[in-house]
Amino acid sequence: MTLEFPDDLKYLETHEYVRMDGEIATIGISAFAIEQLGDIVFLELPEEGDQIEKEGSCGSIESVKAVEDLKAPVTGTVVERNEEVLESPERLSDEDPYIEGWLLKVRVKDPDELEGDDVFSADKYREMVEGE
Repeated sequence: MTLEFPDDLKYLETHEYVRMDGEIATIGISAFAIEQLGDIVFLELPEEGDQIEKEGSCGSIESVKAVEDLKAPVTGTVVERNEEVLESPERLSDEDPYIEGWLLKVRVKDPDELEGDDVFSADKYREMVEGE
């Protein structure tokens, strides 16, 4: 997998990304995180209608190397889950994490949450991961 960092996304230090489309945020994990995790074997996500809180858990991802909590980049209501990835989590390693490999779609309560110092541009995120 090529390590790409699309410019239209915002990134968290914990490797989640968010793409805004109106009031809907598409959330996933970066190609870098997927590469670091290795073979992904299990994924747990909140149900449609569930509330998530910025910086709170919004699921977990398990690989042969580790189990990691997913951190919510925004506060809002889950409106859709990627059922294909839930059924076959190994697809995250095979597909583009920014197109087919998204995890959640959330109706955002406050879009300004994406303007803090804890939210990185693609360039800033690239600098961070290249330093790891």
